[in-house]
Amino acid sequence: MTTDAFTILQRFAPPSPPNRLADSVLLIIDAQCEYLDGQLALPGIASALAAGARLLARARAAGTPVVHVLHRGAGPIFNPETSAYRPLDEMQPLPGESVVNKTLADAFAGTELQAVLAATGRQNLIVIGFMTHNCVSSTVRAATGRGFRCTVVAPACATRPLPDGQGGVMAAELLHEASLVGLSDTQAVIVREVAAIPD
Repeated sequence: MTTDAFTILQRFAPPSPPNRLADSVLLIIDAQCEYLDGQLALPGIASALAAGARLLARARAAGTPVVHVLHRGAGPIFNPETSAYRPLDEMQPLPGESVVNKTLADAFAGTELQAVLAATGRQNLIVIGFMTHNCVSSTVRAATGRGFRCTVVAPACATRPLPDGQGGVMAAELLHEASLVGLSDTQAVIVREVAAIPD
């Protein structure tokens, strides 16, 4: 039996190319040391950071506004009293780049992110960061609900394996892909390489 698989965006919306650096905001989600060498170290973090660093360099060269979202924990992870909270070296904010602290997966919840983005005058977001299934997905869904148009750069995101609820484990790569496919249905354009983001 064949399956006519399609996304709702493909079938029922106008063609939707990736967002361009020239009219977007680069939104970096939780690029923090917790994910490099902390209790939530992610497989594949090195390649995701390399891809993110390439895109960040392009964004800065293009004058694209950059917003860094940092998770601030109250317990053993993302604790601001530890190095786990610190932005990763490849994603260190520069003077003039906005930094938004959050405490929930949705970066809009209880934060000034909406106002920070509104101040740029741009409705297009290019999203990278961690973790794909959690804070990236939650923030993209919240952004779409607020009228932003999102593009997610797959190689600049990563996640970790999770218990599958059936006695097994879902691999990080599979969870990453499933999360992106879910977003592609109605929430975001997904690109598979940094070069796919136009200037």
